[in-house]
Amino acid sequence: MSEPWAADVEVTVELARALIGEQFPELAPASIEPLGEGWDNAAFLVGGAYVFRFPRRSVAAPLMAREIAILPLLAPHLPLAISAPRFAGTASGAYTWPFAGYPSFRGSPLSAVELDSRAYVRVATALGAFLRALHGLDATAAVAAGLIGDDIGRLDHVERMSKLDGRFASLSAAGLLADPAPLVEFLNAVAPRAPRTDRLTVVHGDLYAKHVMVDAGRMVEGIIDWGDVHYGDPAIDVSIVFEVLPPEARDAFADSYGEIDEETWRLARYRAIYHAALVAHYGHRIGNEELLRAGLTGLHYAAL
Repeated sequence: MSEPWAADVEVTVELARALIGEQFPELAPASIEPLGEGWDNAAFLVGGAYVFRFPRRSVAAPLMAREIAILPLLAPHLPLAISAPRFAGTASGAYTWPFAGYPSFRGSPLSAVELDSRAYVRVATALGAFLRALHGLDATAAVAAGLIGDDIGRLDHVERMSKLDGRFASLSAAGLLADPAPLVEFLNAVAPRAPRTDRLTVVHGDLYAKHVMVDAGRMVEGIIDWGDVHYGDPAIDVSIVFEVLPPEARDAFADSYGEIDEETWRLARYRAIYHAALVAHYGHRIGNEELLRAGLTGLHYAAL
């Protein structure tokens, strides 16, 4: 059985160069170098100035189309830069899915740097203000442009636990997770009974350390990778408090974000545990130390 992140199409440098040159001749003959592959997309740095992302799985194609349609509507209203497309590529004979190019951030993912306690407070404050603005947006225009609801049940306990049990078992067998029982007990105790339809907002949907860019001064530069953007529960994003921030920085996030009810806090921790395990398992299986470390750190923080 193939892994869920296995590619349907391998996007090579040659294919990326051909597509960009064909559809955006103003960028040719720019240099192009691979930046890596994620769960859904292959990324390339073009001319040292733009990052182009190409879906590598069929299920990622509509996510890319949604980014292209939705992000330009959100970007002007947010206090941090986001990866809103500057170039929107379309299907061609050689490649049947949309792709996009974005101005490149100069910094590094939060998952790739070390922060001291003061830097974590600065990051927490910035993230709180960013999510307050994002979750406060009027979603009417975005919904009209194609923003959908949570179509994969990100807080569906039955669906999540069916996947999480295997990931915990794999991490434990590898000696990376000592005892998942306390985490499982918490998840079962706070399991969502039904979707909260009374407080839906625009959410990033996959917000964790890899998707937060910080500059050389350890200030948040922007938020990337919006393939999971949807109209959903704000707890999906608030989970970054537990997955990325040490406990001593959480008050700074809350002060910046504004009032957060107890149920949202519980669901945010629930989501953080699930997502951190996914990241750790993925990093372990593909041999990516940065992702493995980010996931294991998230599980540690979420347990505190």
